[in-house]
Amino acid sequence: MSEKIYTIPVNEAFEECAAEPSRGCPFCRLYNRLEKNELDLILGASMMEPDVREQTNEKSFCPEHFGLLLTGKNKLGLGLILESHMKQLREELDDRGPAALFGKVGTAAPKRLNRLDGNCYLCDRIEYSFSRMLSNAVLLWTEEESFREKVQAQPYLCLPHFRRWLEAAERELKRGYAEFYRAVSVPVYAYFDALNADVSHFCRKFDYRYDAEPWGTAKDAVERAGKFLFADLHKPVR
Repeated sequence: MSEKIYTIPVNEAFEECAAEPSRGCPFCRLYNRLEKNELDLILGASMMEPDVREQTNEKSFCPEHFGLLLTGKNKLGLGLILESHMKQLREELDDRGPAALFGKVGTAAPKRLNRLDGNCYLCDRIEYSFSRMLSNAVLLWTEEESFREKVQAQPYLCLPHFRRWLEAAERELKRGYAEFYRAVSVPVYAYFDALNADVSHFCRKFDYRYDAEPWGTAKDAVERAGKFLFADLHKPVR
């Protein structure tokens, strides 16, 4: 089950997005806030902790998070993390042990590099908390009428996080899942239908026959469709 320590940030994100629709999906907001906290920690207090260094040596970072770390204020800290990781990695890529003795040259490198593929210290840290926030949002929906009202007041839930929230609810609610789905899908599909209409109108506006028609809410439809279809992550939280 979900952990109640995540109740406050989940409630805050839903309140903030309901109050200011331009903030978009509350789950994107939660993810971006978690990401900012982890970026600050890894280049700050956590950087020299032995257990953290052990994990960054093993996992390193995904390209997205490495790019964000490069924009941080502690490039020396990042350099020290990389120095330690690269030294250990270079040693692990060498042929060694029984395999090398029996002539199996080059077997260590692909195995070690395969462990790096798709592995990221920051992704794992964020996912640990984010998955529990999704479950906590299910718990809040079952226990608090006021949270149900916040859900209905959302500008939208992006489709990737809508999927993940449904999956969390399906695991935890079982018989109550149908009621949950019917309720939380209302703001999602209402936004989906309105966005479909805006994208269609955006396309029509490039036909000279529709020059005289006002843009309405369609001018930024393509950008909004991207955020809805693919989430709006790795952005500053305001």
